[in-house]
Amino acid sequence: MTPQTLLAHTDNGQPWPEAPGDAPGFDVPAAYQQALQVRALRIARGERPRGYKIGFTNRQIWPRYNVFAPIWGTVWHTTLTFCEGEGSLSLDATCQPRLEPEAVFGMQATPAPEASLDDLFEALDWVAPGFEVVQSHLPGWKFTAPDTVADGSLHARLLVGRRRPVREIATNARELDALLAGARVALQKDAAVVESGCGANVLDSPLRALHHFLCELRQCPGAPDLLPGDVITTGTWTDAWPVAPGEQWTAAFSTPLSDLRVRFD
Repeated sequence: MTPQTLLAHTDNGQPWPEAPGDAPGFDVPAAYQQALQVRALRIARGERPRGYKIGFTNRQIWPRYNVFAPIWGTVWHTTLTFCEGEGSLSLDATCQPRLEPEAVFGMQATPAPEASLDDLFEALDWVAPGFEVVQSHLPGWKFTAPDTVADGSLHARLLVGRRRPVREIATNARELDALLAGARVALQKDAAVVESGCGANVLDSPLRALHHFLCELRQCPGAPDLLPGDVITTGTWTDAWPVAPGEQWTAAFSTPLSDLRVRFD
């Protein structure tokens, strides 16, 4: 499929007629180049990149989806919402939406070349709880890794909760790494807990997931670097759960993250 066709399906929420990964030679590097072409089309029509999403950082769910390495894609001003603990999101024009509780970072600077965890800590501004709505334009969430990259890395929406300055909760990278790795979340639909998870599920910690992503981003030809003000969501602490309009979900995070609640329209 062409970048124009991919963007049309992102806009209308309709399933794809075929899988991009079925085309001969369409591998993950080719999918990223196509995703960058879609990104250029979105910028040309007035959308503003606001950062990135990292997907498939939770190794526990790799066998369920037949994807065995992290992926990344763009977050847009049209897909990003901030709140102070409770917000609402529209599921209009999403395709088979699912919900993921995550840790989200905000950048205050571009990380140094070949950044270490300590360098990355120095470039951070804040950390927050987040809900990412992910989607798949292939039936039944059956896809290959190149398909997921071509599908905007499955990104549909991002709700970011209360932001805390990282230096308010940690004095260095090692402290932040340990705090987020040890944090837990209980994902609730209405009042019922559907699954629990922890920060260590995402490549051992959200900070390490961010570091892995930065290295991958900088190895991708044509990909823009991280910039001050960018928002990066680092991957789900649980499985991704189907959602529908009218539902209310809560992520009850332990310290240093706060609880986050979302209502779907």
